Formats: sequence, C-alpha cells, structure tokens
Amino acid sequence: MSIPVVTVGDSRDDLVGSLERLHGPVSVVRRCGELAELLAACQSGLARAAVVSAGSEELTASLVDRLSAVGVVVIALTDDPAEAARLRAIGAAAEAREIEAAALAASIAAAVAQTGGNSGGGGLPPGGNGAAGAGTGAVSPARTAGNGADGTPGPDGRGLIIAVWGPAGAPGRTLVAANIAGELAVEGQSVLLVDADSYGASVAALLGLLDEAAGLAQACRLADQGLLDAEALRRIATPVATTAGTFRVLTGITRADRWTELRAAALTRVLGRAREIADVTVVDTGFCLEADEELNFDAGAPRRNAATLRSLELADTVFAVGAADAVGVPRLVRGLAELQAAVPQAAPRVVLNKVRAAAVGRSPERQLRAAWERFGPAAPLSAFLPSDPAASDAALLSGALLLESAPESELRRSIAKLVCAPAQQKKKSFVFTSTAERRAKS
Repeated sequence: MSIPVVTVGDSRDDLVGSLERLHGPVSVVRRCGELAELLAACQSGLARAAVVSAGSEELTASLVDRLSAVGVVVIALTDDPAEAARLRAIGAAAEAREIEAAALAASIAAAVAQTGGNSGGGGLPPGGNGAAGAGTGAVSPARTAGNGADGTPGPDGRGLIIAVWGPAGAPGRTLVAANIAGELAVEGQSVLLVDADSYGASVAALLGLLDEAAGLAQACRLADQGLLDAEALRRIATPVATTAGTFRVLTGITRADRWTELRAAALTRVLGRAREIADVTVVDTGFCLEADEELNFDAGAPRRNAATLRSLELADTVFAVGAADAVGVPRLVRGLAELQAAVPQAAPRVVLNKVRAAAVGRSPERQLRAAWERFGPAAPLSAFLPSDPAASDAALLSGALLLESAPESELRRSIAKLVCAPAQQKKKSFVFTSTAERRAKS
C-alpha cells in the first residue's frame, strides 16, 4: 500500500510528477498552496507525509509537533546546511532540493517507518524519558551529571529535572522550588531554576529580579524556531549569586495572558537543552492539571496547562507540596488523584508545608502522619516543612533565599534535607555557623 503524501510550495513539477508516476511506495494526494492548507489536509487524515519544497523557514517545532500528533512526518527540501540543521532540530527531515524522485520516495518511506505507525506523536525529546525517578533518598550532592534522585544514572547521562508541583491555594511551590535550587547550588551543582507557572509566575519577584523580560518565553521562541542551543540558553538564563553559590534562572511569563508562548513542543526542547547545561533543573510548575483537550475541539491548539503537564512528564523527580491545614490537605489529596490520572509515571514525593500546631493540634507531624495513613492516598508522606512566617517574610522582603536570610531556621534545614545527603547537612551547618561566628567577631 502506497503512502499518501501532500506537498506545499512551488516545487519542481517534474519532481512531484515523478513521484506521482512512480507507482511505488508513495502517492501524491494533494498539492497545497500554503502551510495552512497543508495542515488542514493532514489533520483531516488525508496523508501520512508532508513534503515542504518551499517556505521551510515557516516551519516551527510547534507546527511539526501538531503534524506528528496526527501521524504525519515532515520532509523539507533545502540546500542551506544551516537551514537543514534547524529543520532537524525541530523534528523535520531535510533533503536537498535536487533530490531525485525515487530517493525522495525512499526517504519518505523511511521516515514513516521510523515513526512505527504511531500517530500519537509529540513524544519526549532525546534524554527525556518522562519516567519519574522519585525515590525516597536524597539528591546526592556528589552526583555526577546524569545521576538520578536515587543515585542511578539519568537519561543519556545528562542532567536531572526536578518538578515542584502543588494544588491551588498557594501551598508554597515557589518557595520550595527556589530554595531547593539554592541548596543544590551550595553543594557545587550547576543548577537552572525554571518558572513554568502559566497562571502566576513569581520566581522573579521572590528572588528580587527584574521580570520585564520573560526568560522562559524567550527560550521557547528560540526552541520553536530550532535555534536554541546550549550557549543561547546560558545567555538567556539570569545568573543569581547567593552568599554560598550561584545558579541560573529562566524567569516566567510577565502576564498571565502570555501563556500561549509556553507551547509543549518548545518547552520540551528547552528542558532538553537544560539537561545539557545544568546538573539539576528545578521547575516551578503551575497548579492546574486539567486536560484542555476536553474543552477544545482543536486538539492541536495551544494548551493553558501544557507547560505544567509537560514539565511533570519530563521530570525525573516530582515534589508534590501541600499546605498542612484543614483546607490544604484535602486539596492535596484530590490533587494527587488528578496528578496520577494526568501523569501516571510521576510517583511524587509528598511534602506537607506550613506545619504548625495551631492548625493541626499538638504533635502536628504525628497527627498528620496518622491521618494520612488512614485517609490519604497511597503516596506516603516524605517530609514536613515547619511554618516559619518570620523567616519566609524576611527572605521575601530582601529578595533572598532562606540560606541567606535565615540560614539557621528550621524551615531552611527541612528544605535542605529534601535534596541533600545527610552527611552534607552537618557540613553545611558547620559552614553557616562558622560564617555567622566570623561575622559576629568582626
């Protein structure tokens, strides 16, 4: 059975005609005048392959992803080596414009065969297997690039991705994510903090950064064009220097109505590059896990929650943060059920934040654990973060992390224990104590 093909652009008539006369592995079912017509033809199920003989510069990762989602492979014709490299970066195949019809037909057949007949494209990028390696151990500070949270090698020996998620109601996702990044940077890791919250990005405000330029949106634009390399990502990411380490930040969108800039295909490539430049990438996600496809007849349209869902799919470790009170705990329980349905491989490490006796009663940790074991989901509680509004307010007021504004606070220590090996905790405590003593003496 021949492969149905649609073409677009002012291609050589003899090339398309030769394809039609081959009576072999391919058959041209429509010649389109522009990419919009080609997209419509492909989404109707008319073709399995699209040949773009002119206008390949209009192809983006999002467009290729939409075609891949309906089982269509894209082959573009170009004689420019740089353009060919860009096309391959966004997931399209590239061939010379003077290619013979038989060779082009063979290339189309090979590209279709490589997809394995899977029409649910939009897969994960190289190095992003989507498996959540959320063990119970700490992220080892001595981990070489590519080691997971449990000490096992990460995807392709590259960096680890940690996603911090939590339900609605301000459970403390951003506070936890930013301070995890800071603690790992103190341990000598190269760290990238990404604000992927499409509803209320706040990492820049928490760290006292200017947020006129949305770093993640810039990176996504370059990724969508196939122009994002490791060096470009380093330039876009803002360096943040603390008293004990430095990490980089991709700030979030400056207005909530800019969520369309965080497309899943582009974000996938951004996080793929992040694995290359950082030992650990910490992603502060949004709260909503709703599958927008149920609300929109156009399955290829941008999705408000795509940034959150894709970050969770690509994460090696997921921290689920909930507020430890009568409202926050039920929200977290319901949210974990939604997370399991949306991202079955997530296996989150559950963290209860703002733990205090005033909201729970005497021995709050013991009571919370007992209630969780009796009424909660299967996911066990991994950590308790004490309520410390004084330390949190002081850090927010100064645009600093807890390790700078309140290094001896119990909240900082508890967050550090989430990601740092126990042996390093004593070392870090000694370092901060020694620093405080030196300052006092001076």
